[in-house]
Amino acid sequence: MKLSTWVLIVLGAMLFSQPAWGADDTCISCHKKLSPGQVADWESSKHSKEDVSCSSCHGTTHTTEKDANLAQMPDEAVCAECHEEQFKQFSKGKHNFGWTSMNAMPITHVEPDELMEGGRGCGGCHNMGIKSEAQKKEQHDKGYRYQTNSCDECHTRHSFSKKEALNPRACQQCHMGYDHPQWEMWSSSKHGSRYLSKEVGDLPPNAAAPKCQDCHMPDGNHENRTAWGFLGVRLPLPEDKQWAADRVVILKALGVLNPETGEPTARLDAVKAVDLARLTEEAWSTEREKMITVCSKCHSEKYAREQLAMGDSIMQKSDRLMADAIEIVAALYKDGIIKKPADYSFAYPDLLFFMRTGGSDINAMSHIDQVLFRMYMKSRMRTYQAFFHVNPDYAYWYGWAMMTKDFGEIKELAHTLRATHHK
Repeated sequence: MKLSTWVLIVLGAMLFSQPAWGADDTCISCHKKLSPGQVADWESSKHSKEDVSCSSCHGTTHTTEKDANLAQMPDEAVCAECHEEQFKQFSKGKHNFGWTSMNAMPITHVEPDELMEGGRGCGGCHNMGIKSEAQKKEQHDKGYRYQTNSCDECHTRHSFSKKEALNPRACQQCHMGYDHPQWEMWSSSKHGSRYLSKEVGDLPPNAAAPKCQDCHMPDGNHENRTAWGFLGVRLPLPEDKQWAADRVVILKALGVLNPETGEPTARLDAVKAVDLARLTEEAWSTEREKMITVCSKCHSEKYAREQLAMGDSIMQKSDRLMADAIEIVAALYKDGIIKKPADYSFAYPDLLFFMRTGGSDINAMSHIDQVLFRMYMKSRMRTYQAFFHVNPDYAYWYGWAMMTKDFGEIKELAHTLRATHHK
């Protein structure tokens, strides 16, 4: 064999044994030492096979360790360059309003910033949502420069796996816990237990076993929302007079209606801006019919309508109990037994200030207010959400039973406060 031929064979073998890094081999060689997990994820991704390299998303201005701050943190618009349809769907769905809705909450601006914009609390999930350039700059200036993309909440970087996003565990990281334990409800329901059984091969491949995405993002549609919304309130008011009155009381405690005049407040504009609730019968019915269509893939339409109507019915009963509790606490404000915290708009319970203790007496939420909040945001949520997730144990023991327990505690606390109040 000629020397020149041998050299060509060796060079060819060396060339084909190397990853197809192209112009980004400097990024790879450096980050294999600095952040090897990111490189390993990218190398396993479809992006690496399609020549979507580091510079495709992060730009070309960052070339050395000294200019790392120049690396572009890609937002949803960068993903949209290839995934336009998914971007358009996402931009119209509820996930896109996660960031805006968090910042519309009054409690957000008095909590530790690390929990909010730092992403170790509410902001860790509510990072979802397309941000303005001003919002991104503010986060960057605070040092939170990685909170810029919603897509990687479900398709985590840098593998960006479609299979991962289709796994219900992708939903678990946000949809679990205190006020929205959808993961716990689903995974311990008949739907979830069948999915988990099927996953390990204990059900045949064609067995029905719906997961979160099948119901809430059918056919991969990224525009997702629900009929009742997160807070479990909607407009117009129902025809039933008692239920209508109860919902008005709840809307007052949410600060959407002025508790003194009953007129809408600026918070209603915020609710509209973030699509937090269905505000017309048509909007509510549209989402309900979408869910009926989904349910009917496995069940009869008649059965699906009956089950969802049962959820509406428990919502009505929950609202009756909730309104009574709110009015007990509201009467304590009216009689001067509870002093209005300095940043409350009205001398009335405000459910959107959460479990705030405050830095001083003038900002502190009373203990009975905290129990009221727990009744609304934990017990009531579990009562009606469990009906729609078909989980009997959550609906009763974690939901309705806890609502009645909270209500009993509120009545007892109110009695004690009145008995011990000194004018």
